[in-house]
Amino acid sequence: MIIVIAIVLVVLAWFYIAPRRRGKLPPGPYPFPIIGNILQLGRNPHQSLSDLSKTYGPLISLQLGSVYTVVASSPEFAKLLLQENDQVFSSRTIPAAAEAHGHDKFSSGLIPVGERWRKGRKLFREHLFSTRRLEAGEGLRREKLRKLRDYVQQCGVRGRAVNLGEAAFVTLLNLLTVTLFSVDLADYESDGAQELRETIEGVTNILGAPNVADFFPFLKRFDPQGIKRKSEFYVGKLLAIIGDLIDQRLESRTKNDDLLGTLLDLMEGSDDYDLSRKDIQHLLLDFFLGGADTTQSTVEWVMTELVVNPEKMANAKNEVRSVIGKHKQVEESDISRLPYLQAVIKETLRIHPPGPLLVPRRADCEVQISGYTIPQNAQILINVWAIGRDSSIWQNPNLFEPERFLHRKIDFKGQDFEFLPFGSGRRMCPGLPLADRMLHLMVASLIHNFDWKLEAGITPQEVDTTEKFGMALHKAVPLMVIPVKVKMLA
Repeated sequence: MIIVIAIVLVVLAWFYIAPRRRGKLPPGPYPFPIIGNILQLGRNPHQSLSDLSKTYGPLISLQLGSVYTVVASSPEFAKLLLQENDQVFSSRTIPAAAEAHGHDKFSSGLIPVGERWRKGRKLFREHLFSTRRLEAGEGLRREKLRKLRDYVQQCGVRGRAVNLGEAAFVTLLNLLTVTLFSVDLADYESDGAQELRETIEGVTNILGAPNVADFFPFLKRFDPQGIKRKSEFYVGKLLAIIGDLIDQRLESRTKNDDLLGTLLDLMEGSDDYDLSRKDIQHLLLDFFLGGADTTQSTVEWVMTELVVNPEKMANAKNEVRSVIGKHKQVEESDISRLPYLQAVIKETLRIHPPGPLLVPRRADCEVQISGYTIPQNAQILINVWAIGRDSSIWQNPNLFEPERFLHRKIDFKGQDFEFLPFGSGRRMCPGLPLADRMLHLMVASLIHNFDWKLEAGITPQEVDTTEKFGMALHKAVPLMVIPVKVKMLA
């Protein structure tokens, strides 16, 4: 036992001391022995790291157990890391939770940049998120929005509050599944919908949770917090659902013009993408995790901010109702004529980015950045939450002010480094084109057709806006609001 402990201490000392022997490292808080700066992360690492950046600067060093980590909290360093040195920092650090069922070996968001990764991006670009595919799915999105309106109206007739996060999740999940498999998997008031949401949120929460086995990789085999075990359960459950849908399609041999049909055709008839059944299964799992959860959380944050700020809600309603008219529903072609709505979405993404630290990257080699040395294998975090609340960039950064985007030409497509909710560079979110459409359509539909009031006895100032950190940034307390059908609309 003494020998084992001695070996462990030597290994930890090597990880702890070796990076600090190389060049001038970014500044940071002094690490405790063995554990380093782990305790300084807290329950909401994006907030804790933002506070540390105010003391140590926009590029800081942390020793998280044996993992040397660099955190950027300014547009200048974000650009250096994600654009000018994108190739060096294009790899990922893989959390133990992502290794469940070998997902890290198949996920397009986690595999190394190389030939296989390029084929995956080509698949996204040409078949999954192409303009033709998105335009072909407009009717499906219109139908899912109609079902959302019907459900909300039923709640309003009964005087019952709507859990907006849950309603948005079911809408987005069914949009995904009908696009992928030509079937709805959830109903607004079914236990199955709640179970499926809990399963997907279980995966995303686990992937974003601090794990001691990630800080000390030699502990992965022991899984001291049980995170890998939980991930195996949740990921296995989702893979089984997807696998059953694939098997049903293969057995029926029906031809559907959905994404599963496209993927199976490519698997059987094209060598360009080198797809296997497992590739398809894990690709569709990425869709579940990235498509429903993060977009749902953003819709809930948008509606929360509008409810908390009645003047902004009134401005958004007036614009939508004046542009769309009394007896029409919002169409995708209308979005470009709704600049205030676009500003509301942007302002929400600034304050509540869906991935506050983006997906961690890893340095493939040692590199010099603005006079600092970034060691090989260093973990790289971009704190877009901190950048979005930086008072040197944004006036009154903690206030919800959509008007700031009306006269400021800035977008979330990855070129404006003070505003990176979906990342930048070769590894930015590939599902952005679909998320962009759905965010605007859902919010526009909700405020166009309904007025919203809080439950009895609750004022806007009392609405809980506490954040819950994970792979997606959720509200800690769900938003519950009562819809009132707008009488002037058909």
